[in-house]
Amino acid sequence: MELKLYNTLTREKAAFQPLDELNGRPPADWRVRMYVCGPTVYDFAHIGNARPVIVFDVLYRLLRHLYGKDHVKYVRNITDVDDKINARAAERGITIRELTEQTYQNFKDDVAALGCLPPDVEPRATQHIEEMKTLIERLVKADFAYVANDHVLFHVAAMKDYGALSKRPLDEMIAGARVEVAPYKRDPMDFVLWKPSKENEPAWDSPSDIKTKGRPGWHIECSAMSWKHLGETFDIHGGGIDLVFPHHENEIAQSRCAFHTGLMAQVWMHNGFLQVEGEKMAKSAGNFITIRQLLNKWKGHPWPGEALRFNMLRTHYRQPLDWTFHALDESHKILWDWYGQLKNVQPNADCPKEIVAALSDDLNTPQMIAELHRLHNSGDLGPMRAALNFLGFSGEQINLQRNYVFQPEAGQLVLGGQSAVLKVTRADGSVEFDKATQQKIDNHISARNAARKAKDFKESDRIRDELAKMGVVLKDNKDGTTTWEVAR
Repeated sequence: MELKLYNTLTREKAAFQPLDELNGRPPADWRVRMYVCGPTVYDFAHIGNARPVIVFDVLYRLLRHLYGKDHVKYVRNITDVDDKINARAAERGITIRELTEQTYQNFKDDVAALGCLPPDVEPRATQHIEEMKTLIERLVKADFAYVANDHVLFHVAAMKDYGALSKRPLDEMIAGARVEVAPYKRDPMDFVLWKPSKENEPAWDSPSDIKTKGRPGWHIECSAMSWKHLGETFDIHGGGIDLVFPHHENEIAQSRCAFHTGLMAQVWMHNGFLQVEGEKMAKSAGNFITIRQLLNKWKGHPWPGEALRFNMLRTHYRQPLDWTFHALDESHKILWDWYGQLKNVQPNADCPKEIVAALSDDLNTPQMIAELHRLHNSGDLGPMRAALNFLGFSGEQINLQRNYVFQPEAGQLVLGGQSAVLKVTRADGSVEFDKATQQKIDNHISARNAARKAKDFKESDRIRDELAKMGVVLKDNKDGTTTWEVAR
């Protein structure tokens, strides 16, 4: 099955061929190599950070399906040296290592809860300082970089086709890069490869005969780690759309100029922006949400990681995504309904070809979900179970958390308990109860019927009111029978 991917570099969707295939290697030797920019570990990852993790996890699963598990190498880095890390460690009064270790573990736990596979390699920036220095030395030697005031800077004007990825005019690039005005720069667009460390900051021996100790700039880190683990050129580079400029543009400049190659990665893929309830996510707006907050409590409720994953995939990865309570609630209910019917269904041997075909069309996850609905409606539950397994949906989280349900029309959670009924709202709009609650309702109705027969109308009304508090509306018929329905 032909895989087509949209390439930000060419602004086109085209058939994907591994570089090993293009270079004439036999299929047995093909290896698809993918690098995705990972987190800067200074705080809990937010829901916007979760989007590329989920998107490229799906791509990773698809590539392994198409080419074989042993023929795909996925690298996602960890940035553990950064100004934000230094500031947060000082703020909390802990060491930088303590902060990064703790935050890294939090990140791993959170993305595991989202059903994401670990990458094949998860390199840390601080473990690749020597590779960074080697690249910097190469760039200086080839006159693409220069030393000034104990800094090493990349000279943008030395690369004739700089800006090919973002395709921005120079004035927009200057604005977008938030260029630092420094008298030692040859050009305002020149960016830092290495800089001197301040007191109490991480520091290493500097390259290019600089006597003071220093630390790397952000962009050189990814160039060094991708080179170390994937080679001078590789197949796919991914990340959020916000990284196109300046980060990915500068990665391309560094790597291509250091190795004198025409490309760094063959295909550049970027997921779209994420907003929350129609607004840009920001702490100042009060709508900043971390993955951990969603898993523990958001708008008063905990959410299963698989519901977060499903909700993320309902929008095509290149489109903007509006994260809303209503959409997440709907995603949760769809999965809940499916899992209830798939509980004892064994998966078929392989993922249905319709699911693979949808994903092979530039990760068309909305079409993929439409195919899942088709399988469900047609009763093909074995293939459906296989598809969900393939996509990272185990069903365990939803089943474990079936002690609650969300009611978007009321905007609240109804919990099983003495004064509340466990309502299970299914995807078709029908409502059912757990067995214990069902028995409780039946017992109340029997007691009320007995009170009515004994003409104890005070007790009859009391039971009716108690059922009403539970969300049950009684209907007394002329023939003496009593029926009930869920309050709307």
